[in-house]
Amino acid sequence: MKTICLYFQVHQPLRLKKYRFFNMGKDHHYLDDFANRNIMQKVANKCYIPMNKLLLKLIKENGKKFKISFSISGIAIEQFRMYAPEVLDTFRALAKTGCVEFLCETYAHSLASLINEDEFKEQVKLHSRTIEDEFGVKPTAFRNTELIYSDHIGEIVANLGFSTMLTEGAKHILGWKSPNYVYCNAINSDLKLLLRNFKLSDDIAFRFSNKGWCEYPLTVEKYVGWLTNPEMPGDIINLFMDYETFGEHQGPETGIIDFMKYLPKGALATKQLEFATPSEVAKKYNPVAVFNSPYPISWADEERDVTAWLGNELQNEAFNSLYELRDKIKSINSPDYNYVWRFLQESDHFYYMATKWFSDGDVHSYFNPYDSPYEAFINYMNVFSDFKMVVDNSFNNTKEEAVSA
Repeated sequence: MKTICLYFQVHQPLRLKKYRFFNMGKDHHYLDDFANRNIMQKVANKCYIPMNKLLLKLIKENGKKFKISFSISGIAIEQFRMYAPEVLDTFRALAKTGCVEFLCETYAHSLASLINEDEFKEQVKLHSRTIEDEFGVKPTAFRNTELIYSDHIGEIVANLGFSTMLTEGAKHILGWKSPNYVYCNAINSDLKLLLRNFKLSDDIAFRFSNKGWCEYPLTVEKYVGWLTNPEMPGDIINLFMDYETFGEHQGPETGIIDFMKYLPKGALATKQLEFATPSEVAKKYNPVAVFNSPYPISWADEERDVTAWLGNELQNEAFNSLYELRDKIKSINSPDYNYVWRFLQESDHFYYMATKWFSDGDVHSYFNPYDSPYEAFINYMNVFSDFKMVVDNSFNNTKEEAVSA
């Protein structure tokens, strides 16, 4: 009997409006409210609402045999509240079934774990409280933004009280070993690690509608056959992907929704497969080995590293400049400043600045509102520069008031 662990990432960034140099000092509203509302409502109608209703139906049909898990960024939850509250209702309905696990992550879907441990911890705690407030469950398993992980990050997560963490089954780390087992952190062995089976996950997330793929079309029967192949090693099959795969990245016309509709029944009918949440998997199986990752990995691109966000000078300049502002932000402690500070940390902003695939015009352009990484950098830095001026002025005024007092 093998265990299928299904995990879906749910995130929509708050997109910046086109912010010119001449706006600086005059306009302190940075978001494209029209785009954010339209995109959220579009994805809600194409993916979140129909898929949540389908999953609820599948859980009712299969009793406690069908299990799934989600991580929903705090930024996404904010937008659900503003633009699509009915989505939260459907997630709450799923939470009540007891068959859905909600994972913790960074509130702002940020890269804080790569630069500032205090900020990382603060966002994790804020996200945990948000999930508990919205869905009535306190997360016990963790997934970092884009599955970013290192031995040190895992140690921090364990010290925060989490017993389970998800990350990428990166080949350059695993070598000959299989991702289909539970592993443990190299520093704190109490933290169990679930590793994404990137091939089987990407067969659904990226290759499903590719007519040039040698396995096209992908049917439930074919896929379940792969999962039950006697030569498939391991105890678990971790299928981790963006939730927007279903209905948005892969449109309904591709058959992706029907694939998900019949997958649970097809898998359970074999009597060789079961479904479990990440925490259930971690309780059931003991680690087979230590997973050594001295440098950060992620689920992004072929390299499975963090160069999608911090691979060039533009990205690093914007990233470092942003986090140099943290002490002043915390000193002022303004709700308005904290709000802007959080959405400026979204990993998406730095992703848009990536040059590594710009010449290819590949799938990444689908998610990018900018015509070039340079345009993304300039727009972000214009916003950041104005925000920095506002923060600096407030900080200086606060210091002057303190001296006067």
